[in-house]
Amino acid sequence: MLIRIRQALQWLSFLLFISQLICNTSFADVGTAARYGPPFLPTTCYGNDPTQFPSSNLFAAAGDGIWDNGASCGRQYLVRCISASEPGTCEPEQTIQIRIVDYALQLESTPSVSGTTIVLSETAFGTIANSTATLINVEFQQ
Repeated sequence: MLIRIRQALQWLSFLLFISQLICNTSFADVGTAARYGPPFLPTTCYGNDPTQFPSSNLFAAAGDGIWDNGASCGRQYLVRCISASEPGTCEPEQTIQIRIVDYALQLESTPSVSGTTIVLSETAFGTIANSTATLINVEFQQ
């Protein structure tokens, strides 16, 4: 009886291991992204402090979905373009790391599209997608 239980547990362990190999688990979220350009100051997160922007200019404003009552200020996300209405818009091999510096609903400049999950700086947007696009679908992960 003990041998059968042990064999059953081994078989179950093997099946769980195989199912983990087969299933690709992702911890990323999916949303939309627009782009925006200057002026960038002041920001909701850090006011007029020019040191808030990374030297790479890879930064963004958080939409309502990730704003979290301002707790998203300073958060960093990995972002990649996964699709757009126009084929060939995404740079499929590009993933960027952006820093949240503002709230999308209080930007000094107008985003290319309102109501998105993230509004990327022109530099960030142009790194992962054709810079003439106005809206892309993104995968992002903190």
